Amino acid sequence: MPPSSFFINAVLEEGRVTFGSPDSFLFPNGFYDSLNVGGDYTFMKKLRKNNGKLAMFISEVESNVLASSCHFSLVGKFSYEHQKLDLIPKEMFGSISCGTYGSASVESYGSASIRYSTNAPVAEAHASILTLQVGQPVHRTTEAGSIFGFVTNLGSSCIAERSFDGKWCTVVLEGWLLTSGAVVAVVIDVFFDNHNAITILSLWAPVFCIYLLDIQLFYTVFSAVYGFLLGARDRLGEIRSVDAVHKLFEEFPSAFMDKLHVSLQRRKELNTSGQIEELKKFDAARFAPFWNEIIKNLREEDYITTLELDLLLMPKNSTFIPLVQWPLFLLASKIFMAKDIAAEYKDSQDELWDRTSRDEYMKYAVEECYYSVRAILMAILEFDGEGRLWVDRIFEDIKQSVRRKNIQDDYELSKLPLVISRITALTGILRGEESPELQKGAVSAMQDLYDVVQHDIVFVDMGANLDVWNQISKARADGRLFSNLKWPGDPELKAQIKRLHSLLTIKESAANVPINLEARRRLEFFTNSLFMQMPAARPVSETLSFGVFTPYYSETVLYSMDELQKRNEDGITTLFYLQKIFPDEWKNFLSRIGRDENAADLELFDNPDDILELRFWASYRGQTLARTVRGMMYYRKALMLQSYLERLGSEGSDVILNSGVLSETQGFDLSPEARAQADIKFTYVVTCQIYGKQREERKPEAADIALLMQRNEALRVAYIDVVDTLKDGKPHTDYFSKLVKTDIHGKDKEVYSVKLPGDPKLGEGKPENQNHAIIFTRGSAIQTIDMNQDNYFEEALKMRNLLEEFHCNHGLRQPTILGVREHVFTGSVSSLASFMSNQETSFVTLGQRVLANPLKVRMHYGHPDVFDRIFHITRGGISKASRVINISEDIYAGFNSTLRQGNITHHEYIQVGKGRDVGLNQIALFEGKVAGGNGEQVLSRDVYRLGQLFDFYRMLSFYFTTVGYYFCTMLTVLTVYIFLYGKAYLALSGVGEAIQDTADIMDNTALNAALNAQFLFQIGIFSAVPMILGFILEQGFLRAIISFVTMQMQLCSVFFTFSLGTRTHYFGRTILHGGAKYRATGRGFVVRHIKFAENYRIYSRSHFVKGLEVVLLLIVYLAYGYNKGGAVSYILLSISSWFMALSWLFAPYAFNPSGFEWQKTVEDFRDWTNWLLYRGGIGVKGEESWEAWWDEELAHIRTLRGRILETILSLRFFIFQYGIVYKLHASGKDTSLTVYGLSWIVLAVLFILFQVFTFSQKASVNFQLLLRLIQSISFMLVLAGLAAAVVLTKLSLPDIFACILAFIPTGWAILSIAVAWKPVMKKLRLWKSLRSLARLYDAGMGMFIFIPVAFLSWFPFVSTFQTRLLFNQAFSRGLEISLILAGNNPNTGI
Repeated sequence: MPPSSFFINAVLEEGRVTFGSPDSFLFPNGFYDSLNVGGDYTFMKKLRKNNGKLAMFISEVESNVLASSCHFSLVGKFSYEHQKLDLIPKEMFGSISCGTYGSASVESYGSASIRYSTNAPVAEAHASILTLQVGQPVHRTTEAGSIFGFVTNLGSSCIAERSFDGKWCTVVLEGWLLTSGAVVAVVIDVFFDNHNAITILSLWAPVFCIYLLDIQLFYTVFSAVYGFLLGARDRLGEIRSVDAVHKLFEEFPSAFMDKLHVSLQRRKELNTSGQIEELKKFDAARFAPFWNEIIKNLREEDYITTLELDLLLMPKNSTFIPLVQWPLFLLASKIFMAKDIAAEYKDSQDELWDRTSRDEYMKYAVEECYYSVRAILMAILEFDGEGRLWVDRIFEDIKQSVRRKNIQDDYELSKLPLVISRITALTGILRGEESPELQKGAVSAMQDLYDVVQHDIVFVDMGANLDVWNQISKARADGRLFSNLKWPGDPELKAQIKRLHSLLTIKESAANVPINLEARRRLEFFTNSLFMQMPAARPVSETLSFGVFTPYYSETVLYSMDELQKRNEDGITTLFYLQKIFPDEWKNFLSRIGRDENAADLELFDNPDDILELRFWASYRGQTLARTVRGMMYYRKALMLQSYLERLGSEGSDVILNSGVLSETQGFDLSPEARAQADIKFTYVVTCQIYGKQREERKPEAADIALLMQRNEALRVAYIDVVDTLKDGKPHTDYFSKLVKTDIHGKDKEVYSVKLPGDPKLGEGKPENQNHAIIFTRGSAIQTIDMNQDNYFEEALKMRNLLEEFHCNHGLRQPTILGVREHVFTGSVSSLASFMSNQETSFVTLGQRVLANPLKVRMHYGHPDVFDRIFHITRGGISKASRVINISEDIYAGFNSTLRQGNITHHEYIQVGKGRDVGLNQIALFEGKVAGGNGEQVLSRDVYRLGQLFDFYRMLSFYFTTVGYYFCTMLTVLTVYIFLYGKAYLALSGVGEAIQDTADIMDNTALNAALNAQFLFQIGIFSAVPMILGFILEQGFLRAIISFVTMQMQLCSVFFTFSLGTRTHYFGRTILHGGAKYRATGRGFVVRHIKFAENYRIYSRSHFVKGLEVVLLLIVYLAYGYNKGGAVSYILLSISSWFMALSWLFAPYAFNPSGFEWQKTVEDFRDWTNWLLYRGGIGVKGEESWEAWWDEELAHIRTLRGRILETILSLRFFIFQYGIVYKLHASGKDTSLTVYGLSWIVLAVLFILFQVFTFSQKASVNFQLLLRLIQSISFMLVLAGLAAAVVLTKLSLPDIFACILAFIPTGWAILSIAVAWKPVMKKLRLWKSLRSLARLYDAGMGMFIFIPVAFLSWFPFVSTFQTRLLFNQAFSRGLEISLILAGNNPNTGI
């Protein structure tokens, strides 16, 4: 923009510049870059006179030479404030003498006017000297309050006199022009004292909002860093790979005994006496049965193969070997590595052993092989004296050689492979059942071993034991040597032979065992937790008794074969989906039931047992009640094992220790004592509210629940039984709360029946379901578990440690709720599931860690927390159930516990599985439910009371981690709106340019920051900190960075931005209108294409409308705003807002499987148009008709308060029309209300035309011809009117588009206000017209979104890229996602 200029004919007199006209001007403080006196240029660079009030910056020097003999010229920009200014001292310019005509001074400054006065005689004020001209352009136009551009209006006295006459003359300016003499003029850019509140609000409201958001960001960063440090202190993430499990395995038995096993006197004695090796063996013997049971459960769950089972099992202590025998997966291939080292190493024996011992497990493998070979040979040669003598002599010579350190001289170590091959052959034979052929083969193998040892290996001088060697040689020559082998019959010996054979034959490294990712994760977490701080375990008999409590309504219990084989629209069955998503687990399942891994599915359907196993296998991979029941019953199994082994080891006898009884846990679950002890300590109640009704109606869910009770004898089911009877001849309904179990015949057996005073379902369903059944729980503690959770046997072993936390010191008060870590098991397939899993994991680990300590504001956010049962059932229970207000019933349990002086802690050495929603629509419904529930919390008395009772810091902590989090989420979006509406106002008023100039002149960095706020990026970056630090803590730095970058490439930022809109919409709607409601999300497998119409119905009002509003604001700012840096500045300033808008508009389709497949796009368009045009009727659902859906969308506006608030919020859309119409070429410089009024006339005409063209066909059936004639004439008149306007006025094509930009928001505002007052509109008979207008808007919005989707669908690579983006995790595991998405019945064999 060119600089403003002063051309002033004047003299300097006593510090006052006197003009050549009867006028005086006060020079401001500021910079003066140039001064022109008498036509000769004198430069004064950056001469500043500034008292903090004003500034002037001169950008270039004018070259004009004026006619007057006495003048000077200043070139620059001025900025004024409201305070009176000092004059420029005359020494600044030197001495200049010119004639004067009198003086006139600026008396005051106002926001929209300047008053001039003159003290000169009227006769001396000539029009030729002072002339004010209306319409003279200077730079550009803005609204009143900022003076730029041109004179817009003169006061009546100015117009009448054309000069100053001694009276006040008011000149209303957007810029002003003063002419003196012929060509002398003053052109000044002035920013007066600004009382324009809207401008100030536009500038600083976003900044103020950001300051409010900063506290939330500070908390986010603080919690992330502090939570990271807490996790590191607690030793989380120390074991994060299978390699770490391998390296640290020998420390696990000791850690297990310290943490998870009861204290034993024998162990203390060994520890104090310093018998390290005996202590290791003692610990290993106690640890082995638990470890083996964990591994067996992994096999039963089909996470590992049978081979991996054998490799992972830890053998019992052998009486033959004085060593701890580690699992084979640690020792696999170590013998072959040691053999190669021995064969190649030529240095001393000590160096050879040192080289071997660098790998601890290689050393263990060599030692175990040495002792095992000796023990096995001595055992099978029990009746062969010469044979035993030979074995004794060989091993004694080896000992002597090792003692002398001559092993390499006395034996040919390069021939060790021959010895290994012979021993392998022998063990291979001895593994089998005894038979004459195998007996002969064993003898032959022993003789081969003898020959190899005697002729190829041994260099020992036999002279010292000549008699012995002669005896052995004679027996060999006579054929007596090894002829009388004892076939191994002892199970322990056979196991040792099998193990030795495996040691000598497994050449592949077992470094990747187990291969399954879930098995790895579980073993890593369990072994890591052994080194974390936890209370010592008590004996089972002294452990607190506890119960588990699961609410259930009508979700899936167990997948039926029909459900597994039902095809979706793409021809994909659930069974086929599971086979492709879990291919290794499917093969393990087939192996477990004795089927070939390539067996056809139809083969399984022939066997009822296989069908049942198949149903359970599939159900254990979904979010089903069967999965939850299996997981929770692991508590009972763990208690039985712990009780069984405690009873066996209570004698503390070395006989029991060495006999291996502790390792043989087969049948522990059949021990009457163990079962009784477990049943005393544990109960499991599933409260199936409508089980009685389901049973009466013979629903499959009832049969499946009964099946679960039959398979789990400790399972109890509570339900509400409704009994209809006649009382005094009138129908009467009785309600009973009942508890049932299964009897030995598999039938339901009633345990308790409690008559209720009435229908217990008065409030929300889930909490009422829990409240009626809590009386059936037993014990001191109760764990609340949702029906989409899971548990693991290894974690159940730590439950008694967790219960001890109730007796530990956690502050002033004993714990009343023990928070438990969750693992989200649904994040392994799609990108969306991964995002949700990572987000949830970040909160339930790092987030809750900080809430519990040090903030002390952790609440109960859902399951699987453990409650002090006695504390809570005597203080209001665990579930508040008031309708609507307690929609998020979980957190109110935390509120209640805290209000009643409870203490809520958090513990991460134990975890429980949790399922989460995996499809975008499911996620949106879930987040909508939670956000709505949080909106209700804002209105609850619980939050009010907590706010009053907490101290200041705890109150802030509570606020920013509950309702404040959602408020700040909403404020983030509101800040975008405030920012963009402010930018739109500055653009449409023209003030934006002046503000930018002022910021540059005054070097005002704060003002620049206000103009260039980029808060969304800042918020996005800081919000990611907890997730990144959580990754680093538990995965390691490199894997964390890779995971985070991968998430970004999968558009996780788009997902989280979209979720931001979801939470904001439902939280804001609840605040405005109330009425939060439970939204059933469904917990099925979602890898299917969602139709365009379904997405539009779900996200139209929550995202699409708001996204398009942001787009309109950005277009207005682009078209009319001022950006000093041009396009680059605009992009930098608006890119985050564009990102948010586009995320809200297109995320549902970007994350929609096959969303850019052309055929599906065509089908979606057809489905959407049918839905849009179908008029519906009584009983028609919103999924079928646009009209029915539209009525449902308006249902939340019910109260007068809501209608008023909706009306007020809708007024913001009128700013578009009001601002844009004055920017049209057709309106010229006219800023009167006439222009705005004419725009409303045009809008009214458009509405009439809309009515004409959408007139009901039913109503016009009798005058169709007349209607068409009217429509034709109307159309022609519109075209003629447009043509005439273009020709006769300054209306241009851009003006037409600008009018569309102006009228669309206005129409939406009218529509929004009208539907808010629906009863009034119906009385005025305008409802049908409004409905037609609303349909038109929805059609337009749908097309705006659909066209880009359809365009991208033309390119096949887009669909391929999207599939990879959505299912990267699955692709990285080599899964056949393409088959799942392909459709066309690819699974014809199913």
